[in-house]
Amino acid sequence: MPGDTGVTTEEEVLTTVGPRLRALRPQRGVPLSQLGAATGNSVSTLSRLESGGRRPTLELLLALARFHRVPLDDLVGTPMIGDPRVHRRPVVRHGVTIVPLTRRPGGVQAYKMTYPPQVPTGEPTPQVHEGYEWLYVLSGRIRLLLGRHDLTLDAGEVAEFDTRTPHWFGNPFDVPAEILSLFGPQGERLHVRARPTAPSATPHPTELIKRFASGEPWRMTQSS
Repeated sequence: MPGDTGVTTEEEVLTTVGPRLRALRPQRGVPLSQLGAATGNSVSTLSRLESGGRRPTLELLLALARFHRVPLDDLVGTPMIGDPRVHRRPVVRHGVTIVPLTRRPGGVQAYKMTYPPQVPTGEPTPQVHEGYEWLYVLSGRIRLLLGRHDLTLDAGEVAEFDTRTPHWFGNPFDVPAEILSLFGPQGERLHVRARPTAPSATPHPTELIKRFASGEPWRMTQSS
């Protein structure tokens, strides 16, 4: 079409989310009440989301994608053009740039997240939801609030936790931070130790992504 840039705007993508969710739920025979109980959202919220009356958030979409066991891209309609490689199309949410690194449905989902300095703004608001999360700090520092704990994770440090524990993480510091974030179903844990016996014992983050994409098991060991 003349004048068509081929670029889909964020608003155009978001308007397709409701119809996709509305079509997906009956396929699985799931009533709104069951979906709400499983994802921690009210029936009203889910109904408005399906009808287009509510703007979807990343947290909402992640919970729904996990429940339906579909890639996040399936909910937002990211087009595939026959290329089997992962299309690392970034999404910006509340100042955080999020790049999906896996496409397989269910299981562990990997994301690279880039936090500018002082993001997010405002007072931390811990969240609770079903699942298990693993964080690896690639660069910079991240503040992690987990239950009663207030932690600072430096580059190269790892944290893993049950997401039913109130949690929040962000970058209140003066330099950007990058993290590798892995989300898994409830009960699926990653066997990670913080201090390897030798530098070579810790896989490079790129290697971690490859191993999780292939389902290959692995373990970091800790020196005594």
